[in-house]
Amino acid sequence: MRKIMLLIIMTLVAACSQLQQMSAYNVTETDLEQLLRQQIPKLTRQANVAGIPLKMQVKSMQVEIGPDNSEVVRVNTAATAALSLFGLSYPANMQLQVEGVPYYDGTEKAVYLRSVKLLGSQIEAAGYRGNLAPVTNELLQLVNSYLAANPVYKLDTTNPTVKLLTAVPVNMAVQSGRISFTPGKN
Repeated sequence: MRKIMLLIIMTLVAACSQLQQMSAYNVTETDLEQLLRQQIPKLTRQANVAGIPLKMQVKSMQVEIGPDNSEVVRVNTAATAALSLFGLSYPANMQLQVEGVPYYDGTEKAVYLRSVKLLGSQIEAAGYRGNLAPVTNELLQLVNSYLAANPVYKLDTTNPTVKLLTAVPVNMAVQSGRISFTPGKN
């Protein structure tokens, strides 16, 4: 009986030791961009912006994690849009810059962006080049609805390190250029 108890205690100590040695799992800007690049074909939306039918398709995304030592993730998006007005379709190129606070959902093992703010928006269409300030709220609602339902990163629990890490409570920290996950305390 003592041998079994000793074996159990040694196993627990070894497991705790292994967990302590696993200092952090990091997700870099490149990791997020690769995941978002896979999502780009799905990012075509039909919407009404200021009453004008708009079909928007995302072409590229660039991610900045913790810019200027902040705790936010900034996403720069290049998109094309087709504005339908008076029976005609007008092509447009759009640039959107949003930032949000990353939130780790332990049940889904995923990172979402919350408190999303639109930092900047530009449009180029039919000789016009300018800011999209008049339709900022509609665009922000469009971006928020997507980000509320879709994580920006989902931890790969098939990776043994990640599987071990997500078996305990996880602390998430935003650092310059990466999001770091470490074992937390109950």
